[in-house]
Amino acid sequence: MITLKRVDIADARVLIAGARAKSEEIGVPMCIAITDESGNLVAFERMDGGKVTSSIIAIDKSYTASGAKKATHDYGTASQPGAPAYGIGSAIGGRLMVVGGGLPVIVDGEVVGGIGVSSGTPDQDRAVAQAGIDAFLAMIG
Repeated sequence: MITLKRVDIADARVLIAGARAKSEEIGVPMCIAITDESGNLVAFERMDGGKVTSSIIAIDKSYTASGAKKATHDYGTASQPGAPAYGIGSAIGGRLMVVGGGLPVIVDGEVVGGIGVSSGTPDQDRAVAQAGIDAFLAMIG
């Protein structure tokens, strides 16, 4: 039998609030998605002004980060021509994201969920996702 730890809706709200605060600070409205450790959507917010096309991207960034247990920007490097994972972006129906902005949520060395952010540049998306994680980790102590 396996016992799993996963983010719940209260955790997801904290992650979104932290990400939203950073988004407001940098002046870029975002789409923010939270998934559990298996990549299933727990919560989603499209801020006023967040790009409609970024909704699916944010969800898939979170899906990739939690399901693959790896930051999406790490796949960006590994998926370039000549790299070991070249072409992986087309895997699993194109859902595997290789652009920054998806981060696994890790507690005690275990991936318990993911956060995906989209609407800014990859660096902005990544910073907003990290702010969500920082708020969550501060809450759990």
